[in-house]
Amino acid sequence: MSSTKKPPRQPRLKWPTGTFDDRQFLLPECDSRPVFKTEAGMLFSGDCVEVLADVRDEVVDTVFADPPFNLKKKYGTRTNDDLPDEQYLAWCERWMKECVRVLKPGGAFFLYNLPKWNMHLGAYLTNYGMQFRHWIAVEISACLPIPGRLHPSHYSLLYFTKGKPKTFRRIRTPIDICRHCGGEIKDYGGHRKALNPNGLNLKDVWSDIPPVRHAKFKSSERRANALSTKLLDRVVEISTVPGDVVLDPFGGSGTTFSVCEARGRRWIGVELDFADVIIDRLQSDDLHHHRNDDYVEA
Repeated sequence: MSSTKKPPRQPRLKWPTGTFDDRQFLLPECDSRPVFKTEAGMLFSGDCVEVLADVRDEVVDTVFADPPFNLKKKYGTRTNDDLPDEQYLAWCERWMKECVRVLKPGGAFFLYNLPKWNMHLGAYLTNYGMQFRHWIAVEISACLPIPGRLHPSHYSLLYFTKGKPKTFRRIRTPIDICRHCGGEIKDYGGHRKALNPNGLNLKDVWSDIPPVRHAKFKSSERRANALSTKLLDRVVEISTVPGDVVLDPFGGSGTTFSVCEARGRRWIGVELDFADVIIDRLQSDDLHHHRNDDYVEA
């Protein structure tokens, strides 16, 4: 019998009533209506700019946005991922303004994109009065070299807050172990015994986020890239407490919402092309969550 430890499975999610109260988040007489609700969240199928216009001011605790990167990828029939640079940035500015508007004072805004775009989009957030916290480098394990340039090896995750953060929870990561010999990789300058027993302070370079390639982590109905649940675990745990509301205007494969359900957060989601895929994911126990050994301090 094999002793290999299997990754944890997503628990079966059951929504007998779908009782999430959308009235406290949506403007009266608005046109947007969720296509799916659970007890913890609601999902809209449509253009995020139009949907967000129907959301009340300052009702969201954290925004996580992973928009298309304008790389000419094929998503669904309603998404154009091949815009002139100026048009792409102007579009980003429109939905970002709406996200800032619906964010509570002290709320967090995480923006995941290529460094090329986040250089500009971070300046927009600063102009909106948002407070810069971190540029987090999310290391990628495989990418083709580009002639005449350094080998690109990270995505950018910007972390801003709407003024002083109302929630910041410290995360500690396990001490790195050699996968061959089992020994610790660093000696920490002879101060190993002085380290916190719960682990190391989380750095702004995340080199431990696994890629999502295996079918058990993403739906076969959506072939575009998916995000690891480990990345969303950190976003959610850093910036929220149970019961807080997380907004994701680009739902994609539904990773944000699956993590929120597992960690006791409420959520609001928008997806233009793949709302049906997200619904299937939340109603199924066929997809896994990546293993995460982070320690979250109270």
